Amino acid sequence: MKQLTALASFLLILGLIYFSFSSLMPSGGTSEDTPETEFSTARALTILKEISKAPHYHANEEHTRVREFLVAEMQKMGLEVETQKGYVLSPYWSTVKEGDSVHSIPAGYHMDQPANIMARIKGSGDGKALVLLSHYDSAKVPSPGASDAGSGVVTILESLRAYQASGKTPVNDIIILFTDAEEIGLDGASLFVNEHPWAKDAALVLNFEARGSGGPSNMILETNGGNENLVKAFVEANPEYPVASSLMYSIYKMLPNDTDSTVFREDGDIDSFFFAFIDDHFDYHTANDTVENLDLETLQHQGSYLLPLLHYFADADLENLKASEDHVYVNFPLFKMIHYPFSWILPMLIVAILLFLLLLFFGIKQGEMNGKSIARGFAATFLSLVVCGLVGYFGWELIVYLYPEYNEIQHGFKYNGHSYIAFFVLISISISFWIFRRFGKGQKVAGMLVAPIFIWILLNVVVSVFLKGAGYFIIPVFFALISLWVVIRQEKPNLLLLALLAAPAIFLFAPLVQFFPVGLGSDHVFISSVFTVLLFGLVYTVFGYYSSKRLIAIICLLVGIGYFIQAHNRSDFTEERQKPNSLVYYHNSDKGAAYWVTYDKILDDWTRGYLGEDPEPASKHIESAAGSKYNTSFRYAAEAPLKDIAPFEVRLDKDSLTTDGREISFTIVPKREVTELFIYSDTTNTYSKLSFNGNEGPMDEKGNAHANIANKRLLRYYLGKGDSLNISLTSPGKDNLEFTVLEYSYDLLSHPQFTINQRPRHMMPKPFINTDAIVVKRSFTLDELRKQKQDTLGYTVEELIGNE
Repeated sequence: MKQLTALASFLLILGLIYFSFSSLMPSGGTSEDTPETEFSTARALTILKEISKAPHYHANEEHTRVREFLVAEMQKMGLEVETQKGYVLSPYWSTVKEGDSVHSIPAGYHMDQPANIMARIKGSGDGKALVLLSHYDSAKVPSPGASDAGSGVVTILESLRAYQASGKTPVNDIIILFTDAEEIGLDGASLFVNEHPWAKDAALVLNFEARGSGGPSNMILETNGGNENLVKAFVEANPEYPVASSLMYSIYKMLPNDTDSTVFREDGDIDSFFFAFIDDHFDYHTANDTVENLDLETLQHQGSYLLPLLHYFADADLENLKASEDHVYVNFPLFKMIHYPFSWILPMLIVAILLFLLLLFFGIKQGEMNGKSIARGFAATFLSLVVCGLVGYFGWELIVYLYPEYNEIQHGFKYNGHSYIAFFVLISISISFWIFRRFGKGQKVAGMLVAPIFIWILLNVVVSVFLKGAGYFIIPVFFALISLWVVIRQEKPNLLLLALLAAPAIFLFAPLVQFFPVGLGSDHVFISSVFTVLLFGLVYTVFGYYSSKRLIAIICLLVGIGYFIQAHNRSDFTEERQKPNSLVYYHNSDKGAAYWVTYDKILDDWTRGYLGEDPEPASKHIESAAGSKYNTSFRYAAEAPLKDIAPFEVRLDKDSLTTDGREISFTIVPKREVTELFIYSDTTNTYSKLSFNGNEGPMDEKGNAHANIANKRLLRYYLGKGDSLNISLTSPGKDNLEFTVLEYSYDLLSHPQFTINQRPRHMMPKPFINTDAIVVKRSFTLDELRKQKQDTLGYTVEELIGNE
């Protein structure tokens, strides 16, 4: 009977773990026969397939097609659609250290011309407006953008269609906004918030995004104040599958955020609910961001958020969402959401400490605890934490050493990342069972429980000071204290009851064990190992009574090894798990030389076909190159044949002397389809005025507009079709300024002058970098432009404009 009860409790714990994951999101998608007033993944996919036919990064032809398609789809819904187009010029910033202080300094400009898509549904009231937000541009690397953020666009369109089918007239105005140029700088959002009159009416944003192609969608808040009213409103709206926690909210507020919602918060003080899924991160910004790889459950989860929120906030009072107080909040099965004020954190902690001390005194008095059992519990807990943490950290280091090809996957989470999570978690459970078995032999369970509960209380002390969003960590501690009381009172407690008392710990922390490496990268799997031990300690109220700890440890070890074998069998690159690689043709017209270059550390058959077996370091031939999200620069280079690539034209428009210095204006006119221009100038140059296509650069505290304090980059400009770039400046110093321009076009594989082999099906373009590109570098000085103009006109510049 005892064995059967133990087995039943073990199966119950496994069931609770399964439920902690399965309850996070819907199961399966929905069909086209779904009632008109409900969200249908099938109907959403019909539109998504059109959006994600091909990469549609900012300003390419497919980008224009997608914009026109979305405008037409919105017009079919009876919406009056308009577009907003304009330049956005913003500075780059670099972090530097001077003495003991760290601060940001300008490091060049970034400019493009986004085209936002907008519509507005008039409400019956005269209050603030609700904004439904996503972006329609895809990543620049050849990515169809099905998840990022085509999924957000179709979530909004399908939810809005279902809302219209309900026949309701909203009280609040509803603004539908599909921003452009999100991938290159959140520029569409900046254009709307800072320049469009509708932005002044907006009070709340529902923003839908993606950082992978599957898994549950997480709700994150963006607000400058407290979250109290936003959390209460979210709970009242009652989405069916909320996945949210104030832990993520606190961490997100500490990080340098980079979503469209950030622009609304920083520039407009407009609050946002931000929804994004992050699993299968290896598909993010890659050629694998396709409709086929998007999980239907994930798309359905997005719809399960928006439709009830749309019904709620369309009629809610949006004027009273601001608050000064923050709430702890977390999703919890059956209850959906638990929330309470930050001000409760300290009192709850104090109560937990007092209860712990009372139970400690009570347990010693009852003879269920003694110094030896408590000491052994601490030894088992600390040894498990240290051993499992080290196994997780150095184990991953060993894996990367054994599989160096993982370094080519710039995404932190690897194709076989889930198998590695399972491996390290099971190994940690096995180690914990083994250690607690050895140290707990002959000791009562109550004494062994003191250390795990103490560690959790200590963790909550740290939380109360430094990370209040994790204040809900105290909830499982109270249930552990109840379990401790049961264990002290009963010689043979009911293991099923103790398993149920462990349910809050499982529900809250089991998903976190998986979340850390998924969200932060596979190299953070050691956090999962440590958290597994911490969770094990809370469930030891049940495990401590098992007589088969050694057997369970062996089973976990064997199953863990099975997952490692599975990961090994999926460590190669296939058509489903492609190897990212890169190839760039770099033409240095100043030197009359050309090179094949790559960002890759490990060359493959495809890249070796151009760079050879023994390429040289790229730094030997190329002074600098545009970096990437992960600070990647060109790795290798090899000489390439010179091609007749049409160079850009530079036209001197103005060159005159004023009391402020020399006023100069010149225009760069590409002679081919170019996507980006990088403009560099000497860091010693200073400009009292600086503008790009008429957009003036902001002045710094020294009264000049020279952005190149940190490095030589002056501007990164994204061009539209047939576009050019005018640079106007006033230089109080140098007379003969020098500039370097890098032209980027992403047509290496299709350019008629090149015969580039198609990648094998088990390879794909590397994300987050400028690959498959033709780069032309050319430098020029103002003296050269003056001479060029003199030769063209037959007059010297001074004779033509006068030298004042």
